Amino acid sequence: MTPAARPPIRLRSPLFAPGDQPRKIDKAMASAADAVILDLEDSVAAGMKISARPIVADAVRANAGRTILVRINPRDTPWYLGDLAAIVAASPAAILLPKCSGAADLRTLDHHLEVLEVAAGLEVGSIAVLPIVTETAHSLFTLGEYGRLEGNAAARLIGLGFGAEDISGDLGVPPRRPDGAYPAPIAAARAAVLAAAATCGVIAIDSPWPDFRDPAGQRAMAENGAADGFSGMFLIHPAQIDIANEAFSPSPDQVEWATRVQAAFAANPDSGVFALDGKMIDRPHFRLAVRILSAAGK
Repeated sequence: MTPAARPPIRLRSPLFAPGDQPRKIDKAMASAADAVILDLEDSVAAGMKISARPIVADAVRANAGRTILVRINPRDTPWYLGDLAAIVAASPAAILLPKCSGAADLRTLDHHLEVLEVAAGLEVGSIAVLPIVTETAHSLFTLGEYGRLEGNAAARLIGLGFGAEDISGDLGVPPRRPDGAYPAPIAAARAAVLAAAATCGVIAIDSPWPDFRDPAGQRAMAENGAADGFSGMFLIHPAQIDIANEAFSPSPDQVEWATRVQAAFAANPDSGVFALDGKMIDRPHFRLAVRILSAAGK
């Protein structure tokens, strides 16, 4: 499969599961989450990282019909290359790269993936990439680089992830205020991810809600995230799935409008602007329609 032929990956509710805990992996696989993220980073202790790799690789192979991402360890750790070497042959849908510091990290990852794909007999570019791009203060100054990616490094990119927890340490502020709102610098980083994703033509995934026992808090955050333009949010517990799937699913009216816009452009392929129901429709409306239909799984 070439990158151009890769089907869209729906990510309203990507659910993390610790890579060293088979019981939690099985539970995540059986859930209604759009995708499962098998984690080799934060949820796996240093002494268990190497032994977790075959568990994750076996889980990817055993659940071939599932959309599975694998969060490897960051580039500046001793586990990064070993994670890739153990995982790529199992052919996950995507690699989740944490603490991505800029486009150079994605170019390097693309090179490593290509070498390992060839060695495993996979189509070059068949494994996508989803980086988390705001986990350090430095990374905020490189968000504009992603739109300049080219070749397979660009083709692999399916979205940009926002993370509020890690960057708060660099900035010296709590990730959230007591009412759940983001402090100003965290909110600015979040908005910048949306702009960077739009520049690249990919989706943006919002930070996790940290307390799975607070569904009201998560619902407020998810609804705000959907209104702001995020396509989904990272999840840390299966109890959060239904709220995310509901919040990030377009309404029937939105889907009906998007379907009609798409059909109108298909019927008028040479027209840049035309009227639909008495209102002007142009290419930005078409792009919005495509995003709505993708979010709806169509």
